[in-house]
Amino acid sequence: MTNANTYDIILAGGGIMACSIAYNLLKRDPTLNVLIVERDSTYEKASTTLSDGNTRIQFNVKQNIQISIYAKEVLDRFSDEFSTKDHTPMTGFRKQGNLFLVDEAGKKYAKEGIALQQSLGCDSMWLEPNEINKHYPLYQGMDNVVGATFGPDDGTMSPRDILIGYRRKAIEMGTTILEAEVAELLKEGDQMRGLRLKSGEEYHANIVANVTGAWAPILAETVGVNLPIAATKREVYNVLGSEEFEEILPMLLLPTGQFIFHEGENNYVTGGALETDPVTYTDFSWSRERFEETMWEGLVTHIPDFDRLKLTGGWAGLYAVNTFDGNAILGEWPELIGYYCANGFSGHGFQQSHAVGRYIAELMLGKTPELDLSVFSPQRIFDNTPIVENPARLI
Repeated sequence: MTNANTYDIILAGGGIMACSIAYNLLKRDPTLNVLIVERDSTYEKASTTLSDGNTRIQFNVKQNIQISIYAKEVLDRFSDEFSTKDHTPMTGFRKQGNLFLVDEAGKKYAKEGIALQQSLGCDSMWLEPNEINKHYPLYQGMDNVVGATFGPDDGTMSPRDILIGYRRKAIEMGTTILEAEVAELLKEGDQMRGLRLKSGEEYHANIVANVTGAWAPILAETVGVNLPIAATKREVYNVLGSEEFEEILPMLLLPTGQFIFHEGENNYVTGGALETDPVTYTDFSWSRERFEETMWEGLVTHIPDFDRLKLTGGWAGLYAVNTFDGNAILGEWPELIGYYCANGFSGHGFQQSHAVGRYIAELMLGKTPELDLSVFSPQRIFDNTPIVENPARLI
């Protein structure tokens, strides 16, 4: 290093994606000087800590399925691999399964997805309408539902615990974490040079990753990079049902784009994507009125027992929605040497952080990736060749 503010690699943003990249970099080269710049180490508004913590195999793009397969491998050994001298992380991984109800418009895509998942060794399956109730007793059958897909190994966990596990391990391995706000990225011609803080202090590196989640487009603009990402607010609600269950029910996903998590007994968490979800960087409010106007009817239509739900609370977080094709943007930006993207996950960033962190680290170090994710290269934006997931699935 030429001075104290020069690093081999700088990661702008300190959430799970940054910590995963840092961990994977130092696992491969312990001599690296890696800097993470994170504006709020409490992660109060971070999308990871505000997420539902779900991970699933059920995708229609091969690489997305492979990403999830690798995530399960990491999670199986997470407590051991990410233990530090003063902390052993616990994932709290609960494999209750994900159950997608399918209407006629989505049947073709759902069955194609199941076939691809099974060809890759996954246990996901197709359920006929009369089989759904066996997995979800509250389901009473609806005319518009022609079947369902079920992934028994899908499930939920504590996103904060996974994030902190990565963060603590990355620090133990030598990562420097600076709590500060980045004002702009720095480049010289077509080469990255580092970043400048709001305080005016500069930090230099020829390799910089923008891993600021929903806020990535703001920072990208400072070096002339236009990311097709909309910071979209999604509201989530805590509700009480009328019937208690000892066993945890699967996560239920409706054709309307809504989801229902069973948290035990008669406690549920619900939410979903709506066309009216606002684009914002600052609004983290939630409202009872929105639930009543946009969520209630869809829930009751598919689960009549939910007509007696009691709304008890809620929260809101930001999705980094890729408006180009809904899939991650991964790799070096074609027009800017040393500028790396791990953006636009559209709600899948938490579950994809394990494989993406490894992949971005491998690219930065010039190594052949163990899992080829080049299909998600930003070059596809320039070539106008979107990678489309299940077009009938809203979640």
